[in-house]
Amino acid sequence: QVQLVESGGGLVQAGGSLRLSCAASGRTFSSYSMGWFRQAPGKEREFVALISWSGRSTNYADSVKGRFTISRDNAKNTVYLQMNSLKPEDTAIYYCAADTRGSYSTDSRIYNYWGQGTQVTVSS
Repeated sequence: QVQLVESGGGLVQAGGSLRLSCAASGRTFSSYSMGWFRQAPGKEREFVALISWSGRSTNYADSVKGRFTISRDNAKNTVYLQMNSLKPEDTAIYYCAADTRGSYSTDSRIYNYWGQGTQVTVSS
C-alpha cells in the first residue's frame, strides 16, 4: 500500500509561483514513476507532468512546458512540481500519482495510487 500526501497549494496572482510537494510512503519509492495531474471545475482530469523512477526522464503537457518543472528526491520519498508564470487557466485541483510498475506513462489509468489533491487557484 502506498500513501501519497500533497501539499503546497494555495492562492496566487497570475505570474506568480508555487511549489507542490508529494510525500510518499513505501520502501520502494525509487522504483515508481510519478506523475502530476490536475482537474479544473467541469473538466476531466488531465496530465501535467511525469518523472521516471530515476529522475532522468521527464515529460510535460504542452500547456505547462517551459513553466513547470517536475523533480524528485528519492532519499526523501518526495516528488515536487515547481510552477512558475502561473496563469488563471492553471486553476485546478492538483493530484500526485504513483505508478508502482514504473511504466512511465501520461495515461492516468496506468497509475495505481493517488493523493487526495491540493487546490491551486490563480487570480487574474
